[in-house]
Amino acid sequence: MPQQLLLGKPVEYIIRRSLRARHLRISIDWEKGLIVTLPIRMEELQIEPFLVQKASWILKHLQKRATLLQKTPIRVSKQEYFKLKTDAIQLLTEQVGFFNRFYKFTYNKISVRNQKTIWGSCTRSGNLQFNYKLILLPRKYLNYVVVHELCHLQEHNHSPKFWTLVSKMIPDHKLIRKELRKFIMLVS
Repeated sequence: MPQQLLLGKPVEYIIRRSLRARHLRISIDWEKGLIVTLPIRMEELQIEPFLVQKASWILKHLQKRATLLQKTPIRVSKQEYFKLKTDAIQLLTEQVGFFNRFYKFTYNKISVRNQKTIWGSCTRSGNLQFNYKLILLPRKYLNYVVVHELCHLQEHNHSPKFWTLVSKMIPDHKLIRKELRKFIMLVS
């Protein structure tokens, strides 16, 4: 059940208890809004002071969410989804192969899914996973995500070494990464 707090204006939030959380955390969910993740042994009394301390961040990101919610996310039928997914598998496999001619990393398999919050990921076992909606983006963003995930095969973090690897193929990765955020409504 949502709680409410006054942070210049009324803000609703949902408390989620977590066995794995070590610290109090906040996040903005596309559908649910502000989520407060609370370690299982932490008292709820600590939430309000924490939210007051983070008020400017919360209000800024809730406003960004409200703006994005006004835009219509792309919805596709099952038939369109399967067609896009098939096309995405083909294109992403080609692009991984293309960029990996340079990097020469070893990976296991490539999969394409309907992910809710991310464009791509790389598992520690070397599997590359991509969001099928990448196929709806201009090619430079798809290429950036492919290179980003490929580089995680070598550096499974976002260290300076990782970004150096990315910049070998995508020198303007910082700009592309920033621009990619405007397409976030496609992911949800």
